[in-house]
Amino acid sequence: MEIRLAKSLIRPWRRGDELSLVRHANNPEVWRNLRDEFPHPYRMSDARRWIARMSSAREPESYALEVDGHAAGSIGLVCGSDVYRLSAEIGFWLGQEYWGRGIMTEAVGAFTRHEFAQLGIVRIYAHVFEGNAASMRVLEKNGYIREGILKKSAFKAGRVIDQVLYAAII
Repeated sequence: MEIRLAKSLIRPWRRGDELSLVRHANNPEVWRNLRDEFPHPYRMSDARRWIARMSSAREPESYALEVDGHAAGSIGLVCGSDVYRLSAEIGFWLGQEYWGRGIMTEAVGAFTRHEFAQLGIVRIYAHVFEGNAASMRVLEKNGYIREGILKKSAFKAGRVIDQVLYAAII
């Protein structure tokens, strides 16, 4: 799958993305808004393992977001199962040097439309950590509705925090 956009390209992860991945992922400002399974510090071994996993997957759950010719972030979807099989969770991040340029807003919109059309799902949702106003704006600009606050639902960086639940529904 490839989605060519005005500001970026959504494409599969591939060998050769490792250096760029480490460059953009090894940043505490990026890490603070992601789940702990996203390592920090982010090392070359983490990048190799991630790219090997995504490139060997029959249906990858995450794609590279290429900006200016190199992988500068990621966007992905995890599909639900059982009674949640028509729902999926979206996740995304972008290297700090590209923040504030509308890159992620454009990518989330295109990716959301693509995944609704391809997967036959009816709901895409996101959990956003409290204080992550930029990700909340990205979702809102793409028609995601704030459904509620999940009080004290996550533990990040030594703190119990709230999450804001957003969803797009067709």
